[in-house]
Amino acid sequence: MWQFLVRLFKKKEAQVEEQDVMKKYLIVGLGNIGEKYENTRHNIGFKVLDYFARHEDLTFETQKLGDVATYKLKGRTFIFMKPNTYMNLSGKAILYWMTKEKIPMGNLLVITDDLNLPFGSIRLKTKGSDGGHNGLKDIQDKLNTTKYNRFRFGISDAFNKGRQIDYVLGEWSEEENSQLKERLEKSVELIKSFVLSGVNNTMNAFNGK
Repeated sequence: MWQFLVRLFKKKEAQVEEQDVMKKYLIVGLGNIGEKYENTRHNIGFKVLDYFARHEDLTFETQKLGDVATYKLKGRTFIFMKPNTYMNLSGKAILYWMTKEKIPMGNLLVITDDLNLPFGSIRLKTKGSDGGHNGLKDIQDKLNTTKYNRFRFGISDAFNKGRQIDYVLGEWSEEENSQLKERLEKSVELIKSFVLSGVNNTMNAFNGK
Protein backbone atom coordinates (compact mmCIF):
# COMPACT_ATOMS: atom_id res chain seq x y z
CA MET A 1 0.00 0.00 0.00
CA TRP A 2 2.78 2.39 0.95
CA GLN A 3 4.69 1.73 -2.27
CA PHE A 4 1.53 2.35 -4.29
CA LEU A 5 1.04 5.73 -2.58
CA VAL A 6 4.66 6.67 -3.22
CA ARG A 7 4.31 5.83 -6.93
CA LEU A 8 1.05 7.78 -7.11
CA PHE A 9 2.67 10.79 -5.45
CA LYS A 10 5.63 10.69 -7.83
CA LYS A 11 3.30 10.42 -10.83
CA LYS A 12 1.28 13.44 -9.71
CA GLU A 13 4.50 15.33 -8.95
CA ALA A 14 5.75 14.59 -12.48
CA GLN A 15 2.44 15.75 -13.96
CA VAL A 16 2.61 19.03 -12.02
CA GLU A 17 6.20 19.56 -13.18
CA GLU A 18 5.19 18.90 -16.79
CA GLN A 19 2.33 21.39 -16.52
CA ASP A 20 4.72 23.99 -15.09
CA VAL A 21 7.17 23.40 -17.93
CA MET A 22 4.42 23.88 -20.51
CA LYS A 23 3.65 27.28 -18.99
CA LYS A 24 7.23 28.55 -19.52
CA TYR A 25 8.28 30.35 -22.69
CA LEU A 26 11.71 31.39 -23.90
CA ILE A 27 11.58 34.65 -25.85
CA VAL A 28 14.91 35.40 -27.50
CA GLY A 29 15.86 38.67 -29.11
CA LEU A 30 18.80 38.46 -31.52
CA GLY A 31 21.49 41.11 -31.65
CA ASN A 32 25.11 41.96 -31.00
CA ILE A 33 26.41 43.15 -27.65
CA GLY A 34 28.20 46.47 -27.31
CA GLU A 35 27.27 50.13 -27.49
CA LYS A 36 28.25 50.49 -31.16
CA TYR A 37 25.57 47.96 -32.15
CA GLU A 38 22.82 49.23 -29.87
CA ASN A 39 20.80 51.20 -32.43
CA THR A 40 21.56 49.14 -35.52
CA ARG A 41 18.94 47.39 -37.62
CA HIS A 42 20.50 43.99 -36.90
CA ASN A 43 19.74 44.53 -33.19
CA ILE A 44 15.97 44.80 -33.48
CA GLY A 45 15.59 41.63 -31.37
CA PHE A 46 17.38 43.32 -28.46
CA LYS A 47 15.39 46.51 -29.05
CA VAL A 48 12.02 44.74 -28.86
CA LEU A 49 12.91 43.03 -25.56
CA ASP A 50 14.36 46.23 -24.10
CA TYR A 51 11.14 48.06 -24.99
CA PHE A 52 9.04 45.33 -23.35
CA ALA A 53 11.26 45.43 -20.25
CA ARG A 54 11.03 49.23 -19.87
CA HIS A 55 7.23 49.23 -20.04
CA GLU A 56 6.87 46.36 -17.58
CA ASP A 57 9.63 47.60 -15.24
CA LEU A 58 11.77 44.51 -15.78
CA THR A 59 15.52 44.29 -15.23
CA PHE A 60 17.88 42.19 -17.29
CA GLU A 61 20.61 40.39 -15.38
CA THR A 62 23.75 39.06 -17.01
CA GLN A 63 23.83 35.28 -16.64
CA LYS A 64 25.49 32.45 -18.54
CA LEU A 65 25.55 33.18 -22.29
CA GLY A 66 23.03 36.02 -22.09
CA ASP A 67 21.14 38.78 -20.31
CA VAL A 68 17.93 37.40 -18.82
CA ALA A 69 14.69 38.84 -17.40
CA THR A 70 11.54 37.08 -16.22
CA TYR A 71 7.95 38.26 -16.56
CA LYS A 72 4.75 36.58 -15.38
CA LEU A 73 1.29 37.09 -16.86
CA LYS A 74 -1.90 35.08 -16.35
CA GLY A 75 -0.12 32.00 -15.05
CA ARG A 76 2.52 32.03 -17.79
CA THR A 77 6.23 32.69 -17.35
CA PHE A 78 8.10 34.63 -20.03
CA ILE A 79 11.87 34.15 -19.93
CA PHE A 80 13.42 36.93 -22.01
CA MET A 81 16.98 36.34 -23.17
CA LYS A 82 19.45 38.45 -25.14
CA PRO A 83 22.43 36.26 -26.08
CA ASN A 84 25.82 37.78 -25.26
CA THR A 85 27.59 35.41 -27.66
CA TYR A 86 27.31 37.80 -30.61
CA MET A 87 24.87 37.10 -33.41
CA ASN A 88 26.78 34.29 -35.11
CA LEU A 89 26.70 32.06 -32.00
CA SER A 90 23.10 32.72 -30.92
CA GLY A 91 22.19 29.03 -31.11
CA LYS A 92 24.63 28.13 -28.34
CA ALA A 93 22.87 30.46 -25.88
CA ILE A 94 19.40 29.35 -26.95
CA LEU A 95 20.18 25.65 -26.60
CA TYR A 96 21.67 26.24 -23.14
CA TRP A 97 18.62 28.13 -21.83
CA MET A 98 16.11 25.75 -23.41
CA THR A 99 17.88 22.88 -21.68
CA LYS A 100 18.27 24.70 -18.37
CA GLU A 101 14.62 25.78 -18.18
CA LYS A 102 13.22 22.66 -19.92
CA ILE A 103 11.53 24.76 -22.59
CA PRO A 104 9.57 22.77 -25.21
CA MET A 105 10.43 23.64 -28.81
CA GLY A 106 6.92 24.98 -29.34
CA ASN A 107 7.46 27.49 -26.51
CA LEU A 108 10.51 29.10 -28.12
CA LEU A 109 10.17 32.41 -29.96
CA VAL A 110 13.15 34.01 -31.72
CA ILE A 111 12.95 37.68 -32.71
CA THR A 112 15.06 38.60 -35.74
CA ASP A 113 15.53 41.27 -38.38
CA ASP A 114 14.47 40.43 -41.94
CA LEU A 115 15.70 42.09 -45.11
CA ASN A 116 12.94 40.52 -47.20
CA LEU A 117 10.14 42.39 -45.44
CA PRO A 118 9.30 46.10 -45.74
CA PHE A 119 10.37 48.23 -42.80
CA GLY A 120 8.17 47.64 -39.76
CA SER A 121 6.33 44.63 -41.17
CA ILE A 122 5.96 41.84 -38.65
CA ARG A 123 5.51 38.19 -39.45
CA LEU A 124 5.38 35.12 -37.24
CA LYS A 125 6.44 31.78 -38.72
CA THR A 126 6.74 28.29 -37.27
CA LYS A 127 9.55 27.16 -39.59
CA GLY A 128 11.76 28.29 -42.42
CA SER A 129 15.30 28.53 -43.76
CA ASP A 130 17.96 30.82 -42.32
CA GLY A 131 17.69 33.06 -45.40
CA GLY A 132 21.40 33.89 -45.15
CA HIS A 133 21.00 35.22 -41.60
CA ASN A 134 24.00 34.05 -39.57
CA GLY A 135 22.13 34.08 -36.27
CA LEU A 136 19.34 31.88 -37.63
CA LYS A 137 21.92 29.65 -39.31
CA ASP A 138 23.59 28.92 -35.96
CA ILE A 139 20.24 28.35 -34.24
CA GLN A 140 19.25 25.86 -36.93
CA ASP A 141 22.59 24.12 -36.52
CA LYS A 142 22.47 23.92 -32.71
CA LEU A 143 18.79 22.91 -32.47
CA ASN A 144 19.15 20.61 -35.48
CA THR A 145 15.86 21.79 -36.94
CA THR A 146 14.31 24.55 -39.03
CA LYS A 147 11.01 24.10 -37.19
CA TYR A 148 11.04 26.72 -34.46
CA ASN A 149 8.97 29.87 -34.05
CA ARG A 150 10.53 33.04 -35.32
CA PHE A 151 9.18 36.60 -35.20
CA ARG A 152 10.52 38.40 -38.26
CA PHE A 153 10.72 42.20 -38.07
CA GLY A 154 11.13 43.84 -41.46
CA ILE A 155 14.06 46.19 -41.98
CA SER A 156 13.62 46.36 -45.81
CA ASP A 157 16.35 45.95 -48.41
CA ALA A 158 16.96 49.62 -49.19
CA PHE A 159 20.68 49.30 -49.80
CA ASN A 160 22.92 49.45 -52.84
CA LYS A 161 24.53 46.32 -54.28
CA GLY A 162 27.37 45.08 -52.09
CA ARG A 163 26.34 47.23 -49.11
CA GLN A 164 24.20 44.71 -47.23
CA ILE A 165 26.52 44.39 -44.23
CA ASP A 166 26.82 48.17 -43.91
CA TYR A 167 23.05 48.43 -44.07
CA VAL A 168 22.13 45.83 -41.44
CA LEU A 169 24.87 47.09 -39.12
CA GLY A 170 23.86 50.69 -39.81
CA GLU A 171 21.61 52.76 -37.55
CA TRP A 172 17.95 53.49 -38.19
CA SER A 173 17.16 56.49 -40.36
CA GLU A 174 15.35 59.48 -38.89
CA GLU A 175 12.14 58.44 -40.66
CA GLU A 176 12.42 54.86 -39.36
CA ASN A 177 13.06 56.07 -35.83
CA SER A 178 9.88 58.15 -35.95
CA GLN A 179 7.85 55.01 -36.71
CA LEU A 180 9.63 52.55 -34.42
CA LYS A 181 7.67 53.27 -31.24
CA GLU A 182 4.35 52.14 -32.75
CA ARG A 183 6.01 49.07 -34.27
CA LEU A 184 7.63 48.17 -30.94
CA GLU A 185 4.28 48.46 -29.18
CA LYS A 186 2.77 46.12 -31.77
CA SER A 187 5.69 43.73 -31.22
CA VAL A 188 4.97 43.60 -27.49
CA GLU A 189 1.34 42.76 -28.25
CA LEU A 190 2.47 39.96 -30.57
CA ILE A 191 4.72 38.42 -27.90
CA LYS A 192 1.95 38.44 -25.31
CA SER A 193 -0.46 36.93 -27.83
CA PHE A 194 2.03 34.18 -28.73
CA VAL A 195 2.21 33.11 -25.08
CA LEU A 196 -1.44 33.58 -24.13
CA SER A 197 -3.27 32.71 -27.36
CA GLY A 198 -0.89 30.39 -29.19
CA VAL A 199 1.11 30.64 -32.39
CA ASN A 200 -1.71 30.00 -34.89
CA ASN A 201 -4.08 32.61 -33.43
CA THR A 202 -1.20 35.08 -33.26
CA MET A 203 -0.23 34.52 -36.90
CA ASN A 204 -3.82 35.15 -37.95
CA ALA A 205 -4.06 38.31 -35.86
CA PHE A 206 -0.69 39.93 -36.54
CA ASN A 207 0.92 38.74 -39.77
CA GLY A 208 1.13 41.57 -42.25
CA LYS A 209 -0.20 44.12 -39.74
